[in-house]
Amino acid sequence: MDLVLGGRCAGCTRPGVTLCGGCRRLLTELTPFRTWPDPRPPGLAPPTAAAPYAGELRNLILAHKEHARYALARPLGELLANVVRAALDQHRAAWICPVPSPRATVRRRGHDPLGRMTKAAVRSLRRQGIDARTAAALRVVGRPDDQAGLSAERRTANLDGAFGLRSRWAETLIDQPVLLVDDVITTGSTLSEACRALESRGIQVLGCALLAATSRHRTSGS
Repeated sequence: MDLVLGGRCAGCTRPGVTLCGGCRRLLTELTPFRTWPDPRPPGLAPPTAAAPYAGELRNLILAHKEHARYALARPLGELLANVVRAALDQHRAAWICPVPSPRATVRRRGHDPLGRMTKAAVRSLRRQGIDARTAAALRVVGRPDDQAGLSAERRTANLDGAFGLRSRWAETLIDQPVLLVDDVITTGSTLSEACRALESRGIQVLGCALLAATSRHRTSGS
């Protein structure tokens, strides 16, 4: 299709390849930072993001997630790996647990974008000497409505009981370093519910690693 219609960078729309040199450099130069939703939902483990959800990064996330630009999985996964490293602090090993999407959403998109990025992130972390492993420990057990347009309070109520722990992971993750990963944090309700599902089974969550955070957040540190 690119040969016929001409390709464009998914980040800045500059004619050329899927990810131009400038946008690729941008991803490598971002400094992860701690970002808390305001208001902060109860039970949310400390969230760390690469950048605000805006500009080229927002375009890249949407192009990969909604338009199946599969080539973006690796660079976005490497960015996610950098966030994981920041969230891990002094830890050199961790189970990386992606927040699952409903099956209907995966079918509509035709792929699992977070799953792709998580695998790429784990490969990058292992190349850096960090013993990272994917833990597909959560599953969607409820039928939450579309979160778009909901207030923080309604998002929390909508997701109550939305996630459950896959039984085969219950013992594996006890007393292990576990990080939740997702692409974007908005109100934090999805992540706080994922934390609740894990911690209700005695699994402590070290933190959350995100590609981006929406503007309704307070930042602290780097």
